[in-house]
Amino acid sequence: MSRKESWGSRAGLVLAMAGNAVGLGNFLRFPVQAVQNGGGTFMIPYLVCFLLMGVPLLFVEWSMGRFSGQYGDHSAPFILQRLAPRRQFWWKYVGVFGIFTNLTVAGYYSYVESWTLSYVWHSISGVFQGRTADEIAAFFNNYVLHPGAEALLWWLLCLLLNVWVLSRGLKNGVEAVAKIAMPLLVLFGLFLAFKGLTVQAGVDGARFSSAEGLNFLWTPAVGSTIWDPKIWIAAAGQIFFTLSVGMGSVQCYASYMGAHEDVALNAMSAGWMNEFVEVCLGAAIVIPISVGYFGVDWVVENTRNGGLGLGFRTLPYLFQQWGPAMALLSGMCWFGLLFFAGITSSLAMGMSIMGFLEDEFQLDRLKSACLFGLAAFVLGLPTVLFFSHGVFDEFDYWAGTVSLVVFAMFEMILFAWVFGMDKGWREITAHADIQVPLVFKFIIKWVTPTLLLLVFVGAFFKPENNDWHAVLQGQWVLDDGSVVHQILNTRLKKAMAAATDAEQLQTMQEQLNYVNLSRLLLAITFAGVWAMVYVAYQKRLKKEKQA
Repeated sequence: MSRKESWGSRAGLVLAMAGNAVGLGNFLRFPVQAVQNGGGTFMIPYLVCFLLMGVPLLFVEWSMGRFSGQYGDHSAPFILQRLAPRRQFWWKYVGVFGIFTNLTVAGYYSYVESWTLSYVWHSISGVFQGRTADEIAAFFNNYVLHPGAEALLWWLLCLLLNVWVLSRGLKNGVEAVAKIAMPLLVLFGLFLAFKGLTVQAGVDGARFSSAEGLNFLWTPAVGSTIWDPKIWIAAAGQIFFTLSVGMGSVQCYASYMGAHEDVALNAMSAGWMNEFVEVCLGAAIVIPISVGYFGVDWVVENTRNGGLGLGFRTLPYLFQQWGPAMALLSGMCWFGLLFFAGITSSLAMGMSIMGFLEDEFQLDRLKSACLFGLAAFVLGLPTVLFFSHGVFDEFDYWAGTVSLVVFAMFEMILFAWVFGMDKGWREITAHADIQVPLVFKFIIKWVTPTLLLLVFVGAFFKPENNDWHAVLQGQWVLDDGSVVHQILNTRLKKAMAAATDAEQLQTMQEQLNYVNLSRLLLAITFAGVWAMVYVAYQKRLKKEKQA
């Protein structure tokens, strides 16, 4: 199959790859993970996991993409199949995870993306001006839990915007957006980081200085231990989220590179740009500003359920303390950078789907983009309408968390053990503009697969209360949050058993029904993608016989 498109410039490729990695998690998830896992104690495992998991996965996924792209393969199933021996035809079905993950995540991710776009407008129009913290929090809760015409319109606008950009192709669409979005994202982030780092006690109603937030974020918690497995698993999980590895989107982007283009320096450039945005900017906005106004204890308590609360409920209120003009500018910058982070990631998801449709079913760009938008709409609609019933969380857990680890684990085994580490190393270092340390050859073959296996086992058989010390003592009681108990709906069934009245029991039963319907939809989606890959493979076999 012939190559249909290519990147217009190296800078465009790196910015698009960085945009794929830089997402909402850089600003909303990373600070929360650091806070909940010991501040500075978290940073050491985080950086170690970046070097031992993140960097190797970047090298591998970029190399896989460039190698397979020379044969006209731009989607995860056939990128994986290209690296496997011909007799091992089943590897393409492992690649189903790459299509399934991008398609499913795009469905609900575009909804969160639309929140940022709508909040840019609300900030500019002064909707939050003069409102109390509780009123702004209630506004967000009502917007998300009870979506009306406004929320639906912003979501549809966001989907249409994604489709329009994708229909313009790689160079004139995705790359053009990345060249605008990424510099603006960094510029907005630098402005907000400056504001966050200059919060002073007694100024604009702040009770504390931003230094207390930074000390809290970067100083190891008293009594914490760096060897706590809970912290290491959290750090490894954040690496997956922040680099967008294990999805198939990196391979797709890399498959449009030329045969003699560098992957080593490009991978490092995109990876370290993401780390700068996450560690330097992401950590300097949400937590320092929130701690400056509400204190450490309040922030700890309000980050237990993630970063959406601080990002959408708290910051719009705190921006108002800086005066109308600065509130408008800060709100526009904050939600603007979140939107840029979101759309550069969702475009990568769309390209992964389009690469499959264009390669295997010979659809043009417009039809492929429209089909992606339609599929994202169908999968996203339940998460929009039934957000309060846990549909969003189910999609995010199975498609946006578990699927990533499974796919990454198999692709590392394929690259290092099936394709072969010697050939793999030649792919990584061929035409490289930097000297790749030889130690990474050992890390990719042995260390990274082992760590991925430990992360997978740790998530699947997570002990009660994350007490890994009890596991070492032979007392392994599964936590309700383990994959095993998630499958069995243990937490929800316990809540049903503890229900004190018929109304409460009925509510829990409805929740269980929504969970089961969500999983059924996910299973149907996975089976549908599997069937499409099977049909595509049969088309390839037929073409080979005719050749």
